[in-house]
Amino acid sequence: MPKPESWLKVTPKGLYCVPGDFHIDPHSGVERAVVTHGHGDHARPGHGAVLATPETLAIASARLGTGAGRSHQPLRYGERLRLGEVDVWLAPAGHVLGSAQVVMEHRGARVVVSGDYKRRLDPTCAGFEVVPCDLFITEATFALPVFRHPDDGGEIAKLLASVARNPDRTHLVGVYALGKAQRVMVLLREAGYDRPLYIHGALEGISKLYEEFGVRLGTLAPVTPQNKSGLKGEIVLAPPNAANDKWSRGFADPLIAFASGWMRIRQRARQRGVELPLILSDHADWDELTATIEAVEAEEVWVTHGREDALVHYAETRSIKARALSLVGYEDEDE
Repeated sequence: MPKPESWLKVTPKGLYCVPGDFHIDPHSGVERAVVTHGHGDHARPGHGAVLATPETLAIASARLGTGAGRSHQPLRYGERLRLGEVDVWLAPAGHVLGSAQVVMEHRGARVVVSGDYKRRLDPTCAGFEVVPCDLFITEATFALPVFRHPDDGGEIAKLLASVARNPDRTHLVGVYALGKAQRVMVLLREAGYDRPLYIHGALEGISKLYEEFGVRLGTLAPVTPQNKSGLKGEIVLAPPNAANDKWSRGFADPLIAFASGWMRIRQRARQRGVELPLILSDHADWDELTATIEAVEAEEVWVTHGREDALVHYAETRSIKARALSLVGYEDEDE
């Protein structure tokens, strides 16, 4: 059985599978790309053939248009495909709608590339599936013990309590347009909030796609210059940077909130002028990352996209061979 490092290579464009002749989440144009999910630092423009879940392909097309690839091949969770000398299938990652882990089987070895993932229940996407493997390539966005995300319901309760306490203020909640926005919408609905949610125009297209794939978001209403001043006591969802630009002018005494795993760090909240930090992340926290490493029972772990050293050290304390890949070109969507 060949060692994974003999057929998986770190190239200037990202992780490359030699016997399959494809890149995984390449950060610039390649001839053949397997894409884990639709966030802009993973689904880049300029590829030739793109393989991903149907949901990810739809999201990429909505965001990139003709730049989403010359040809698309949808692959549903669990369906197998032979690429060159490698069998490939996708497993749910629990990150956002359509997000997937890439499973590669070659000459008796199984490698799993996690992509971005989380382990907790999220009604807007398929839940993470543990896939036992020989090599696990994991993200590490929140790979420090300080990052232990609280209960989602508790964070939404904080938002609703603030709305009840401040009926004369507009709650302007910063949310990433893909994934976080729709998750907050559904969490609010599950908590019993049945009023319209007012949204920035940047959230409309992706939210409509979620609805088309069966995720019910409730009544969404656009924010307009005409209705801004009348949104006292309402919840407005917008991209994080919108809270600090001219778009936010005109709301009734806006109370700025921000939904992000980074709200665990108070300094980040203060720097952004966030009055109500909501610790809601679409990435695994420290406990979820370490539990996953143990659950997949891999003999070797490669770590990328974040705080690599701490997770490498953790794996080594469990007698698991580990290394940092130090791939470039990936960002924290929660920013």
